[in-house]
Amino acid sequence: MSETRPGRTCPLSYRYPPASLDRAPEVVADTIYIVGGLYGNVESLDAVQEAAASEPGARLVFNGDFHWFDVAPGDFARIEAGVSAHPALRGNVETEIAGEDSGAGCGCAYPADVSDAEVHRSNEILARLRETAREAPGVRERLAALPMNLVARVGDARLAIVHGDAASLAGWGFAQDRLDDGAHRRWIESAFRDACVDVFASTHTCLPALRQFAGSGVVANNGAAGMPNFAGRRMGLMTRVSVRPYEGTRRVAGLASAGCHVDLIDIPYDAQAFARRFLASWPPGSAAHDSYWRRIAEGPRFEARQAFPLAA
Repeated sequence: MSETRPGRTCPLSYRYPPASLDRAPEVVADTIYIVGGLYGNVESLDAVQEAAASEPGARLVFNGDFHWFDVAPGDFARIEAGVSAHPALRGNVETEIAGEDSGAGCGCAYPADVSDAEVHRSNEILARLRETAREAPGVRERLAALPMNLVARVGDARLAIVHGDAASLAGWGFAQDRLDDGAHRRWIESAFRDACVDVFASTHTCLPALRQFAGSGVVANNGAAGMPNFAGRRMGLMTRVSVRPYEGTRRVAGLASAGCHVDLIDIPYDAQAFARRFLASWPPGSAAHDSYWRRIAEGPRFEARQAFPLAA
């Protein structure tokens, strides 16, 4: 069956019960920027660090898949140096490059609407990235030791910072289309209760979504920090949770939960520099070029109204 093929598998080791998130916070701050899906974009990392530095006391948290396109050793080292200075959790990318072939391929657990060709290309990218990681002393051990999730507190709000969803590192339960499924909504609301959190901050699905649920719980999926998220807009997105309203000009949409502001913020990285760096490692005909170049150059076929139809 397709569910057992590399790239579609969700290993048992990726799973955790939502109740495991009902614990003391590992990160406490008045403002947290949550950066998911950096995908090895050095230029986006620079922009994220600049944004956080402009807000005194703000913390950065990286919630997985910070590696991906950075197969060049220098790029890989820059991403490692930037991320390792902050709290981080591992995504499926970090989990798989930290070990040898687990049979899960890229560990993406892609759903059925993703083509087999795209799944195969993702497995190729992962294999090449693992080769780069093998040459970086100590890095694979560090990545393997990262947690699958983190709990944070911002003001009175409790946050579950996850890579996939409330129950799996590679879960698709916080994808935009699933969030609008009435039957699935009951599972999400039960996850809020079991985890005892006000906000789930996720990524993994590579497209953003912002939704509010019963009891004011918010799911904030930033999509991708290291790639465009909307047609015609060559910027990444990150999630900001704060006791204070956002005073900059990069806010895309936001909601409130437990007295906190939960916003999606544009990341205006140097798109031309990133494109040059990407092409140097992934020229036409390569796996990443075939899968991602159009998105990098033009943005995905996805609009803001799909990501957050009711957000302010």
